[in-house]
Amino acid sequence: MARRAARLLAVRGISSSPCLARRLKQTESEIVQMFQPPASRSEGAITAIGPRYTNTTRVLDERFIRILKIFKWGPDAEKALEVLMLRVDHWLVREVMKTDVGVNVKMQFFRWAAKKRNYEHDTSTYMALIRCLEVVEQYGEMWKMIQEMVRNPICVVTPTELSDVIRMLGNAKMMSKAIAIFYQIKARKCQPTAQAYNSMIIMLMHEGQYEKVHELYNEMSNEGLCFPDTVTYSALISAFCKLSRRDSAIQLLNEMKENRMQPTAKIYTMLISLLFKLDDVHGALCLFEEMKYQYCQPDVFTYTELIRGLGKAGRIDEAYQFFHEMQREGCRPDTVVMNNMINFLGKAGRLDDAMKLFQEMETLRCIPNVVTYNTIIKALFESKSRASEVASWFERMKESRIAPSSFTYSILIDGFCKTNRIEKAMMLLEEMDEKGFPPCPAAYCSLIDALGKAKRYDLACELFQELKENCGSSSARVYAVMIKHLGKAGRLDDAINMFDEMNKLGCTPNAYAYNALMSGLARTGMLDEALTTMRRMQEHGCTPDINSYNIILNALAKTGGPHHAMEMLSNMKQSAIKPDAVSYNTVLGALSHAGMFEEAAKLMKEMNALGFEYDLITYSSILEAIGKVDHETAVR
Repeated sequence: MARRAARLLAVRGISSSPCLARRLKQTESEIVQMFQPPASRSEGAITAIGPRYTNTTRVLDERFIRILKIFKWGPDAEKALEVLMLRVDHWLVREVMKTDVGVNVKMQFFRWAAKKRNYEHDTSTYMALIRCLEVVEQYGEMWKMIQEMVRNPICVVTPTELSDVIRMLGNAKMMSKAIAIFYQIKARKCQPTAQAYNSMIIMLMHEGQYEKVHELYNEMSNEGLCFPDTVTYSALISAFCKLSRRDSAIQLLNEMKENRMQPTAKIYTMLISLLFKLDDVHGALCLFEEMKYQYCQPDVFTYTELIRGLGKAGRIDEAYQFFHEMQREGCRPDTVVMNNMINFLGKAGRLDDAMKLFQEMETLRCIPNVVTYNTIIKALFESKSRASEVASWFERMKESRIAPSSFTYSILIDGFCKTNRIEKAMMLLEEMDEKGFPPCPAAYCSLIDALGKAKRYDLACELFQELKENCGSSSARVYAVMIKHLGKAGRLDDAINMFDEMNKLGCTPNAYAYNALMSGLARTGMLDEALTTMRRMQEHGCTPDINSYNIILNALAKTGGPHHAMEMLSNMKQSAIKPDAVSYNTVLGALSHAGMFEEAAKLMKEMNALGFEYDLITYSSILEAIGKVDHETAVR
């Protein structure tokens, strides 16, 4: 609103003082007198004042502009035109559109001029008014003027003007109207240039219409009357990258080079980012080498994508090498690069290196922001640092006048909950509320989970109700946590009611919620009901995950015996969801409890071949079972 007000003020450019806004009562002769030359002029002075010129260049008389500001458009301003002998033509209309009088005055003058004898608006006058309307965001009137211009047989819209019209309609979020007017003008034998096509492509990109971008490119290529330029290729490659179409994007890059066009750093950066996204680390690195071979200088955005991609792939040392390389090449890291590097070092457990980088930020003239501190705090929790050290960094953040975000509090609350400092986490939740932050479901979820683990179910339920009252609803993840802990507490009816409540409130259960309910049912031996829930899960379009199968497998091993468990494990091997270490350990435990040691030994061999380790609990239960058998044999 503030920007719009500033733009409106710039267009109006006059005082809102009542004395200036009030119409002055003047006779026709008094108005004429305003423009009479002073009496002190010499006899040779011009008696009739005509249009003024400077160095043979026509200039709009400033006195006419002042009249427009004072009287707006009306009989007085019209009379001033006559007195000043200003001819109504295209030049005059365009000049009036350039003045800083209000847009309504301009529209009134525009309409008046259209009715003058021997005068008709052309494309230049329409475009002048259309641009004025865009500035003050009167998009409805702007659209009417565009339509009027296109319908006018005198107006010949050039490709440059077509490009401007598309750009303005795109800025106004009038995509369908822009597409319609593009083809309407094109049908009137205005052959769009690459610039006009680029305006269309960029507008479609901003609206996320990536498929239509491809269609427009095909249309442009098939007509063969204008050819893509660097801007076109950049937009098209960006569209294919967003659609994850690697082959099409690479094909366009090669096409650019065949057409002797130099791909920009932005184009290479987009493609490198896409290849990392598709887990093609080798391809991304090869493309980076090609970029340098083509004498295309990588910029800070290119190095950001390299460091981010390698960090996500777990190749921290290589990411660190590129971080140092960019500095050697004279490319100064920015805060985003530093944040990414600190994040990956922290996740890799290299806290000292992360802290060292933080200290270097001042030397590199990178100002730490809220993301930097969030990353450091999270790394401290993950490295199991002392709570006092985490708290000191939080205080340091506030001392640096960096306001903590909702995510900062969420990280702190989750970290303190995981280290059993529930009271500290509760205090931070209260501090969030005092600072006016909206309720954060992630923070509530961490606290409710911690309270559930501590068997403080009443307080967990109280927090859950508080979240619902403050937000009007709750997230599927928070519901899942509540259902899980109610099931563990033996309050199965409450868990089922909460699951049903989710559906009634329009909160679609996710895999976590279904698994939480199935776990509660399986824990009480209600295997049939757990299986029914799993079928219901699939019917509602929620795909079971490995945890879903392991819950059923565990229940089956306890109630149906090892044979049923072995049968389900065998079926899992043939399905899309393959068994994991938990699946094998569950069946191994069932076999050991049943004294089926030969089968258990075979399964252990299979686990070793697959790289799965049998956990200590399972191994202990096998040893215990073997001990019992040996004891019974000795007694006999």
